[in-house]
Amino acid sequence: MANRARIRAGKGWVHHSATRRSPGISPSVKTNAGPPPNVTWVVKLSVIVPFYNVQQYAPDTLRSLRANARQDFEFILVDDCSRDETPDILARAERELQGAVYVRHEQNGGLATARNTGIDAARGEYLTFLDGDDWLAPGYYEQLLAAIEELGVDFVRTDHVQTTARARSIHRVPHGRRGVVLNPREAILPADRSTSVDYAYAWAGIYHRRLVDRGVLHFTDGLRTAEDRPWIWKLHREAESFGVVGLLGVFYRRGVSSSLTQIGDVRQLDFIRAFDQVVRETAEDREADKLLPKAVRTYCAIISHHLGSIERFEPPVARKLKSMSAVALRRMPQDVLDDALDSMDVQRATRLRRLRRRPVSAGVAA
Repeated sequence: MANRARIRAGKGWVHHSATRRSPGISPSVKTNAGPPPNVTWVVKLSVIVPFYNVQQYAPDTLRSLRANARQDFEFILVDDCSRDETPDILARAERELQGAVYVRHEQNGGLATARNTGIDAARGEYLTFLDGDDWLAPGYYEQLLAAIEELGVDFVRTDHVQTTARARSIHRVPHGRRGVVLNPREAILPADRSTSVDYAYAWAGIYHRRLVDRGVLHFTDGLRTAEDRPWIWKLHREAESFGVVGLLGVFYRRGVSSSLTQIGDVRQLDFIRAFDQVVRETAEDREADKLLPKAVRTYCAIISHHLGSIERFEPPVARKLKSMSAVALRRMPQDVLDDALDSMDVQRATRLRRLRRRPVSAGVAA
């Protein structure tokens, strides 16, 4: 169902019809991205940037976008119904940042929904993402665009710099071959090592529009955490080609207090819904026998990780985590689960086997 959004082009208002994935989200859209009178150009790159209550960091993000602006780039700034000064900051950016398109949600929908809003509004031949509390090196997008055009692939993945307070560390795509055309499905395995599907950062790459047209690039609507996990698996199962390059231009701000990774409330439990989707969709794949062990083993590792730091959750959420995880283990293909547990270290395997035997109240579900 299409919702009507308004786009300001030049001096007048015109209507724009955008495909919506969330009927409860009604965005208002403005843009100053149009060309001058009597001049036309094709949008080459759409950068989708969701913001939510990041008034402290948004100015840095916007400054870095300004240092990456080009007349055929657009920056889709999606405010997910922030309650601080973020909307005012973005309203100024809409006037001052070349290529800015400002979209505001009337209610909070979460990161996945905000990214989908940006995808639906994007006009570029290529798309990429940035989070509203991260930033870029000057000129990074021009290099990233050149990399995907040179390779001619569906998508390209890149390294990034993680920042925590004043410390910085480089994080690499876990794939050794760089600068060549690769088969995305072949980069999913092996099951017992970190691979490209474990490097689930949407902003660490660039994607051709044909992935949108094929229905591959949208996120699962409403996921509050782990939204990148079903997305990266689908990308690697269904895209036809990809490449890996060693660009270092995204600075990922780790440990932000407003990030869900730092908050132990019930929204964190969306990882169960996310990985249920990974396992379900992989089980339907033509190479399910080959790929399912990786999906199940990764799911088990994530459950064990959360159980190992359960003290950070609120007590009712911790109890729900245990119950929902026990049910999730029982939903997995049991023969594949047995093999996955046998392949894990003793500590994690013992923790998960104990959870698997845990009595669960009727009606507990993800």
